[in-house]
Amino acid sequence: MPSLVKILRVVADPNRLRILLLLRADELSVAELQEILTMGQSTISTHLGQLKQAGLVEDRRTGKSNLYSLVANGGIVNEMLTQAKEELPEAGPDQAAMRRVLKKRQERSRAFFDSVAGRLGKDYVPGKSWKSVAEALLSLMPPMIIADLGAGEGAFALLLAESAKKVIAVDSSANMIEVGRELALRHGVDNVEYRQGDMEELPIDNAAVDLVFFSQSLHHALHPDRAIREAHRILVPKGRIVILDLVKHRFEEARELYADEWLGFSESEIEAMLENAGFEEVQTSIVHKEPETPQFQTLLAVASKPAS
Repeated sequence: MPSLVKILRVVADPNRLRILLLLRADELSVAELQEILTMGQSTISTHLGQLKQAGLVEDRRTGKSNLYSLVANGGIVNEMLTQAKEELPEAGPDQAAMRRVLKKRQERSRAFFDSVAGRLGKDYVPGKSWKSVAEALLSLMPPMIIADLGAGEGAFALLLAESAKKVIAVDSSANMIEVGRELALRHGVDNVEYRQGDMEELPIDNAAVDLVFFSQSLHHALHPDRAIREAHRILVPKGRIVILDLVKHRFEEARELYADEWLGFSESEIEAMLENAGFEEVQTSIVHKEPETPQFQTLLAVASKPAS
């Protein structure tokens, strides 16, 4: 923890306080901070450098840029930011501008899936292996109401529908939802309901489903931890969650090729997100490794919602 004098010196600048307030709410790039604060790149970079030297801000590499976030210092820093939020006149407009910027980030991902709707299954998608799907299906106990989150065109939802009481397939792309409905109609499947919505704000009632599935979709969420908390909300007591996703990798091109927000997850990261969301009996394993470069690996995680 840096010295209190150093922290006070750094946060004395109102613009640095504005940056800290934004980064307390979400990770942001320099370009996104530029758009929100209407400041020059060099000015923002200078502020971030000073905040980083003071131990208040950290960054992680993502594609061609860095995402900055607030270091969890707690105590006096949070108290100062809470007070600053009340006193800074720019705080409210900054938060509104940030929401618009994050919405644009989501729209870029949504636009990708709109553009490939109808041909996604014909193109290569990392981690989409029948071996990993089969491993996950072993944990199913029909008949159940199942939520397939980030369902895409709904191929997996149709597979689940063969033994489920009902499948609720959720995807943010309107085009994907339309293709999914057409596929279900073509195959005569009437127990799949397609709903357009975000994984972090699901259009599903509390305690409405028995099983939640993320099949190679969690790495598309802006905030995977929020998506997992939403899964916890919609599950009945003793309901289960199954996650199939990529193991953390370094294939940066996946961000552009497949609109990936995250380059997979480690087992410990998935375990932590599940436990923080309130799940118990968490189990993880690596169930598949692709032979071709970049040799994506698939992680399977299963957990349960407590009885009460």
